[in-house]
Amino acid sequence: MSTLPPIGSGHPLVFVAGPCVIEDADLTYAVAAALAAMKLPLIFKASFDKANRSSLHAFRGPGLTAGLNVLAEVKDRYGLPILTDVHLPEQCEAAAEVADVLQIPAFLCRQTDLIVAAARTGRPLNIKRGQFLDPRRMGLVVEKAGGGPVWLTERGTAFGHGDLVVDPRALVWMRAAGVPLLYDCTHAVQVPAGTGPTTGGDRAMALPLARAAAAVGVDGLFAEVHIDPSRARSDADTQLTPAEFATLVRQVQAIDAARRAAA
Repeated sequence: MSTLPPIGSGHPLVFVAGPCVIEDADLTYAVAAALAAMKLPLIFKASFDKANRSSLHAFRGPGLTAGLNVLAEVKDRYGLPILTDVHLPEQCEAAAEVADVLQIPAFLCRQTDLIVAAARTGRPLNIKRGQFLDPRRMGLVVEKAGGGPVWLTERGTAFGHGDLVVDPRALVWMRAAGVPLLYDCTHAVQVPAGTGPTTGGDRAMALPLARAAAAVGVDGLFAEVHIDPSRARSDADTQLTPAEFATLVRQVQAIDAARRAAA
């Protein structure tokens, strides 16, 4: 059985990690096994469909039914709670039968019907702040969930036409919404126009920015993890290996402990 780790209110950092998209079952299980072995307060994430890819021809995933079957097997084999994206209101009920947390992608964070449908399932929602949205206005997004459990995730702000920038003030401002706060260290280092039809990025920046977020103070860290990021069919430039993720965990836990001790 999988149980969501407690998040916020002084609880230890929670980690949300897994591959960007379900490429195939075996790869998904391999990442889940590596993460489960770390014995962390961890939620496994993977998308059954990436509906917001840069190109019409980009790989999207196995789809709702096949993808949820893989995620259900991850839960059964490794005892990990599951987070997955929903892009349409009609996906929410089926996704909630497997997923412990439903995620609202950044590009869809203002889609009222989607948030309302996801909230009706009773599952916690992890709503990513859109790269275009003022972090000081995320309380209005939280209200759309009608009082149900919501987490917010920061993932950077659009900078010009082809880059993202991380402003630590956003973490402080988003705290005002009064819900658990996470930082996504792999999507935040994307370069949206980096390689033409696909998104580029610089994974070397993920660890230092995660350390900065831990110093400011967050309740969880989000990172995409792949056995061989160079061969990933989505976000190849920004996903971390399990070893890189383990290093990130060690560093941010130490910083978080020091921050708490100094408070």
